[in-house]
Amino acid sequence: MTVGKNHEAPAIYASLSTIQRLLDHLKEATFYSPKDLESIALRLQDCRRYIERGKGSYSSELLILLDARLKVCEERLAELQLSLSQLSDALRPKYEKLVSILRTLSAMNTRSNFPHAEVDELLAQLKELQEQLREHGIKAFESTGTKEEKLAEMTEKLQISIENPEPAPEANKLIETLLQRCFVWISIMKERQGRIAPAFQDVYDKLRQIRNHLEKLSLTQAWSMRETDLWGYQRQLDRIDESRVDGNFVDALGRPAELYEQRTLLYLLRKSYATIYQLLLASEPVSEALLPVYNQLATLRKCLVEVKKLGGVASARDMWPYSMKLNSIDNMRVDGKFMIGDEIPDGQGSVTQLLEECFELAYELRNDVEEREEADKAEASDSDDEAPKE
Repeated sequence: MTVGKNHEAPAIYASLSTIQRLLDHLKEATFYSPKDLESIALRLQDCRRYIERGKGSYSSELLILLDARLKVCEERLAELQLSLSQLSDALRPKYEKLVSILRTLSAMNTRSNFPHAEVDELLAQLKELQEQLREHGIKAFESTGTKEEKLAEMTEKLQISIENPEPAPEANKLIETLLQRCFVWISIMKERQGRIAPAFQDVYDKLRQIRNHLEKLSLTQAWSMRETDLWGYQRQLDRIDESRVDGNFVDALGRPAELYEQRTLLYLLRKSYATIYQLLLASEPVSEALLPVYNQLATLRKCLVEVKKLGGVASARDMWPYSMKLNSIDNMRVDGKFMIGDEIPDGQGSVTQLLEECFELAYELRNDVEEREEADKAEASDSDDEAPKE
């Protein structure tokens, strides 16, 4: 599986293998954003086109194998899309925010030094989001008792949800479950503070090393890593994934991991599969027809990253030019695809992925500046209240 050869049959098969693993892990994780699925859907459409084009070049046996693997991926994707089908436009941003918080927490949990202050900041965001969701009748817990009683209630409800999954849960139930997961996970993280049980330290170190290597590759420009062989990383991950027993990581004596180790190891495994998928997308050749759009988005992403590094924008008004440009590019799509006449040019996955990254960066910048403005208003209000009256 060499980056830059995505149209060849072996690369298509390897790409589909990665996508299938990623879809299986997303299903197991039971939380993902609509954007995750949109990107994968476009990639599967590209694979379908490549298979059709290769009918005169490859054996019927190979094409049958590719088609079978593609159908499995399409079926998995349909299941995941169904589970989010009840999510309304009004609640979608809240759901995506919760997905972002849970992923950020999981990433923080694997740092060398446990980031207490950053975890507390996310907990504060979570509590604020919880208050906003009450307006929609969504509550993480009913108990008015102690912190331990609230955690016990949320844990029990989560267990019931896991044991009785619904194919297409109502939006309120979907968000309520994710909210509970965030609170429970923060509690577990604070208790363990990154300490992995000795029996699982080796596999943790191995997965963390793979994740770090892949993330370094993702920072490399696509054209400078054409010869990077991802197959070795994929096989290492597959062997670790396949060593699980009934979905659980087990120690040398066959005993399953505790919840903390289980979730931590699964996060690293999923993150690595997702990074391989993103590397494949980043290396996908973009057709000449789509290059102007791709280059605009690449420049825009670079600007947004630099703005974020410098501490963000001064006011929400400063985000308007970025938002207008992103929306104008997004509006060019027809049924989610960038069309040139009646043709669907190659590179849909790369361009869409870049567009989504820009939207996410813009959302983070806008959210940061709005929070700062609200904090400034609150501080000004407090100052007025404290000022002596004549």
